[in-house]
Amino acid sequence: MYKELSEGKAKLSVIGLGYVGLPIALEFAKNIDVVAFDINEDRLEVMRKGKDPSNELPDEAFVNARIEFTSNPEDLRKASFHIIAVPTPTDKHNLPDLSPVLAASETVGSILEKGDYVVYESTVYPGCTEEDCVPVLEKFSGLKYRSDFKAGFSPERINPGDKVNTLTSIVKVTSGCDDESAEEIARTYEMIITAGVHRASSIKVAEASKIIENTQRDINIAFMNELSIIFNRMGINTYEVLAAAGTKWNFLNFYPGLVGGHCIGVDPYYLSYKAKELGYHPQMIDSGRFINDSMGRYIGKQTVKKIIASSKGPKGARALVMGITFKENVSDIRNSKVVDVVDELLDFGLKVDIVDPYANPEEVNNEYGLQLAEKPSGAYDTVIVAVNHKAYVDLEEKDFEKLLSKEGILVDVKGIYKNKINNITYWSL
Repeated sequence: MYKELSEGKAKLSVIGLGYVGLPIALEFAKNIDVVAFDINEDRLEVMRKGKDPSNELPDEAFVNARIEFTSNPEDLRKASFHIIAVPTPTDKHNLPDLSPVLAASETVGSILEKGDYVVYESTVYPGCTEEDCVPVLEKFSGLKYRSDFKAGFSPERINPGDKVNTLTSIVKVTSGCDDESAEEIARTYEMIITAGVHRASSIKVAEASKIIENTQRDINIAFMNELSIIFNRMGINTYEVLAAAGTKWNFLNFYPGLVGGHCIGVDPYYLSYKAKELGYHPQMIDSGRFINDSMGRYIGKQTVKKIIASSKGPKGARALVMGITFKENVSDIRNSKVVDVVDELLDFGLKVDIVDPYANPEEVNNEYGLQLAEKPSGAYDTVIVAVNHKAYVDLEEKDFEKLLSKEGILVDVKGIYKNKINNITYWSL
C-alpha cells in the first residue's frame, strides 16, 4: 500500500474535515493525491476557495495541494487508503456517542474494495475500532476483515491554536491489525510526520494511549481546581501557591480553570464507560470529571457572592463575560464551559453581555441560544475574563476601570492579571 501511494498508483482519502481531518488531508496532499470528504457542503465550499473554515490553517496550506474536496461518497472509490477523522462526542448523559464514527464506517464500508486500508483517528475507548467499527465495515462492504481489507488506529494529537506543536512536529502513534498492516500504515504516516512514528503493538494499545493522555490531564487539572476551592476558603491565591511550589524541579505545572472542548472534557467519559462495562467503577476518573464539570457553576456562584458583598443584589446586576470559546485563540465553541458560568449568572437574575473576538455569533446562538455583543456597553458590576485570548492578555487595570461600575469586580479565571490589579476588587481561582 505504501509503495502504491508513494508511486501515485493509489489515492488516500480523509473522511471528516474538521480541525483534525483537514490538516492531515492537506499535509498528505503535498505528496500524493487525496480525496477529502465531508458531509457539510457549506464548509467544503470554503475549502474549495482555499480557506480553512476553522481559521486554524493559513491560506498557503491549500496552494498546489493535490486534493479533491467532495461530499459525494462515490468519490471515495478513487482511494484505497481511508483515514476516518470524525468527532466522537458524548451525549447529554455523558455516554459515548459513536454515531458519527459509525456513520463514517458505513460510508467507507459501502465503497470498500479488496486490498483497501481503513485507519481511524477519532478518539475512542480501547477496543472500539475492532469491536464496534470493523463489524460495520464488514457489513456494508461484504468483505472480511484482515483477509480482504486491513484496519488500523492512529490517534490524533492536534492541539487547536498551537502554532508550535503542529501535526508534523508531534510523534505519531500508529498501529495495524497485523504485522504487515502495522508497517504499511506506519510508513504511510512517515511521509508527512517529520517527528517520527511510534509503532504501537496493537490497535487496542494505540487507542488506550490516546485516551489516557487527556484523562491524565483532566485528573491533574481537577486536582488544581479542588485546591483552588480549598485555598479560596483560606483566603490565599492558588496561582501564588503554584508559583512557590513550582520552584521544585519535579513539581508538575498544571493550573486550575475551565475544562471544556472535545478532548479533555470528553475523552475520560469514554474510558470510564468502558471500565464500567468491564465491571470496574473508576473512582478517580469520575471524581475528576465531576470537579471539572462543576467549575463553571462554581465561578458563577463566587462572582455572585462578590457582588452581594459589595452591597448590591444580583438581580438586575450587569455582567460582562469576555470569551466564550473552549480555549484561547481558537474559534471552536463546542463544549465550552464558559456557558456554565453564563447560565449560573442568568439563574441568579444577572444581565449578561458576552464578547469574543474569535467566536462566530451565529454558531454561539445556534449552539447555546446566547447572543454575542459587538462590544461592551456601559458600566458593569462584574467583568469576567473567562478565556485568555491574546487580545485580552495585555489589558491593564485602567482598561477594566473603564468597564466597571464603582465597586465593580474583576474575575480573572486564568489568573493572567495576577499582581497587576491594585485599585479594583479582584478575584481569580
